[in-house]
Amino acid sequence: MNDQTYTSGELLRWLWANYLKKHTAMMGLALVFMVIEGSTLGALARLMEPMFDQVFVAGDREALFWVGLVLVGIFVIRAIAGVAQKVLLTRVAQRTAAQMRMDLLDRMMRQDGAFHQSHPPGFLIQRVQSDVNAVGDVWRAVITGAGRDLIGLLVLLGVAISIDPIWALLACVGIPVMVLPAAAAQKFVRRRAREARDLGADLASRLDEVFHGIVQVKLNALEKYQARQYRELTDRFIGTEVRAAFGNSAIPGMVDIMSGIGFMAVILYGGSEIISGDKTIGQFMTFFTAMGFTFSPLRRLGGISGLWQMAAAALERIRELMDAPIVLKDAEAPVAAPNGTPEIAVTNVDLSYGETKVLDGLTFSAPAGQTTALVGASGAGKSTVFNVLTRLVDPQRGTVRIGGVKTDEMAMAELRGLFSVVTQEALLFDETLRENIVLGREDVNEGQLQRVLDAAHVLDFLPQLDKGLDTLVGPRGSALSGGQRQRVVIARALLRDTPILLLDEATSALDAQSEKMVQQALDRLSEGRTTIVIAHRLATIRGADKIVVMDRGRVVDEGTHDELLSAGGLYADLHRLQFQDGAPAGRSAAKGRRRKREEPQTQRGFFRWLVDHLPG
Repeated sequence: MNDQTYTSGELLRWLWANYLKKHTAMMGLALVFMVIEGSTLGALARLMEPMFDQVFVAGDREALFWVGLVLVGIFVIRAIAGVAQKVLLTRVAQRTAAQMRMDLLDRMMRQDGAFHQSHPPGFLIQRVQSDVNAVGDVWRAVITGAGRDLIGLLVLLGVAISIDPIWALLACVGIPVMVLPAAAAQKFVRRRAREARDLGADLASRLDEVFHGIVQVKLNALEKYQARQYRELTDRFIGTEVRAAFGNSAIPGMVDIMSGIGFMAVILYGGSEIISGDKTIGQFMTFFTAMGFTFSPLRRLGGISGLWQMAAAALERIRELMDAPIVLKDAEAPVAAPNGTPEIAVTNVDLSYGETKVLDGLTFSAPAGQTTALVGASGAGKSTVFNVLTRLVDPQRGTVRIGGVKTDEMAMAELRGLFSVVTQEALLFDETLRENIVLGREDVNEGQLQRVLDAAHVLDFLPQLDKGLDTLVGPRGSALSGGQRQRVVIARALLRDTPILLLDEATSALDAQSEKMVQQALDRLSEGRTTIVIAHRLATIRGADKIVVMDRGRVVDEGTHDELLSAGGLYADLHRLQFQDGAPAGRSAAKGRRRKREEPQTQRGFFRWLVDHLPG
């Protein structure tokens, strides 16, 4: 995250233009009620003079009744105005916060893979939830203070000046003293608040990693380590929050000192005038009440400056995310996606992440309606090919065509609508089994659903679930086994019925029985589709129509299984490593071959054994 700093004016203008302006009418009505509520303080202060001079000093009993009646009326008006403006501002605050969250989520979902690699989930969650809440709460306080308290302060000062301008000037004698310290306190609060927002994001990221990796935490006995890491972050966060609270409370504290100095000056000067008879007790009580009433609004206004600095720190982070450029954009005049089953052609594609080159002049084609396998050592760039095909990332050079149409010339939604993807990490959402398959579609009837459930072998385990399709699968599908999750993902892909299928070692993490079920479902899924398979186990792709061998982001060979074996090269080396040199050191090749014959299912897997023994 960059350290872009915005002035308060810039942040307020951005907040107004993007979120508050549309609520102008409601905020205007709230402002009217603020004026009424703030003005009641002046009315109460002005009531002190007749109360003391006419009632308490002169003993006018008739004035006693109407003074009491006016007093009740002022409090009733104040109560109604206060409730009305709070309801209106809460409504605006909640709508604004909700819109800001939706805009943030939309913006972040449109970012590319590089953005999400540098911004962990916990960090983004902190921005969407905590920072938006902070902004919503504080700006409401700021508007309330700028409205009700500022208006009340101005009215009360007007009352005080009407009694005696000199007294009013004396009451404000301490204001110049606090200008510079208050400015320094605001800068201090802004810095500490910015640190606290970042530490809060680090805490959220740590929790996200712990909870998502809870199995590994337990298996590796990392509970104390993770607790220590979290405790250290928490201690830093607490220290930063305490320092921010100190700076924030310093400003109202300065107001208290300034008010005390002002009151002392008024008592010394005004008291002598009352003793000499130049001023009445009622005038002094009106002035003293007016200045006393200014105490609370003044403290709140002083505190608001600190609160605004805390909100500004959160708003800075939000705006940085909002201003982060969208790298992947739709074409301005998108071309229609191809019809039918398309061919895929990748030509001279270069892709680098920073200084690391991942794809280097990659060129290959995947024939329409056939299965093309990508093989190579880890780090060869196989998975990156999937990201390039689906435009999760754009290459720096080269072209990718599907059915003769460049991928960057199609609308993003249409391009991704051509693909179904099944990976070894079957991602499910914490929703029902049904929702994980239909993914919000409303045009799926029960007949379609039953067919894909049957074809994906989901019906084989569905009776074991208490609520059938309405069973919650848990976070990331944790309530299902690995094989069951894979079959749900395959059912999802079958229901999408797209012309292109991308498979990334979809059976590599499964036991033999689950692999059998999933492989049968994948065979059905790939029928009539252009299929690209990433394979580490070569036995799973012997029947592929075409095998593309990759090394360090380049294509070094391609052909069928038999052609590549007879030609030697990297594929033959990988094949020999897996099938001939895979025995432990010191064990003879003959013993290794005998073990393969005797234990075909347990050691090498049922399908590897079956493929090896097929005729031809």
